[in-house]
Amino acid sequence: MAQASFDDVDLVIKTMATTIVDNADYFAQLDSIVGDGDFGYSLRNGFEVVISDWDSLDRSSVGAFLKKIGIVISGKVGGVSGPIWGTAFLRAGAATADKTELTPDDVIAALRAAITGIMARGGASLGEKTLLDALVPATDSLEASIKDPAFVGNHGCAAIQQAADVAVAAAEETKTMLAMRGRAAYTGERSIGSVDAGATAIGVILQAIAKAWCEKHGEGASA
Repeated sequence: MAQASFDDVDLVIKTMATTIVDNADYFAQLDSIVGDGDFGYSLRNGFEVVISDWDSLDRSSVGAFLKKIGIVISGKVGGVSGPIWGTAFLRAGAATADKTELTPDDVIAALRAAITGIMARGGASLGEKTLLDALVPATDSLEASIKDPAFVGNHGCAAIQQAADVAVAAAEETKTMLAMRGRAAYTGERSIGSVDAGATAIGVILQAIAKAWCEKHGEGASA
């Protein structure tokens, strides 16, 4: 997996933002099963601002770019999602600091920092039916793949696609979990049998990122 340019970072975040906006109804519907149903709409509110402010976002470094997005999300996304998703971007921004391109190890460090921030801010751990149950396995998969010679080539396309597939499978496995965080925790055993909206969102977002990334960098993509 080669280094990610600033244009690559732009591609990933823009794809993430548009995917969240486009899937707001779906995410909210999933959240309404055992939650309060505002997850998709809350996220959409923040990422619509990210999209509208896109051209004016600070691009002096990857860290500054991610931190600015974190500030927007923290301020514009309601409920618990704002602090959690905002913290993820702020921590990732701190990890990438003044870099203007990212090595594969930088990407993993940013993801690990985001995960640590989410855990600290939300008090959640793996197995508690949250977005971490998809994000952590996907990050583990990506880290393993970038060290595997079998995944060399195509600018990491296969590695990113595998991480996205792992996220989708992991999100599906949250059906068997008892919710321990958020509004869903109050439903007790009724939370078993439905997927976690946050974990599902991670899978949907990563699939969209993998598609966009492979269209740009995969075999047959234009130079």
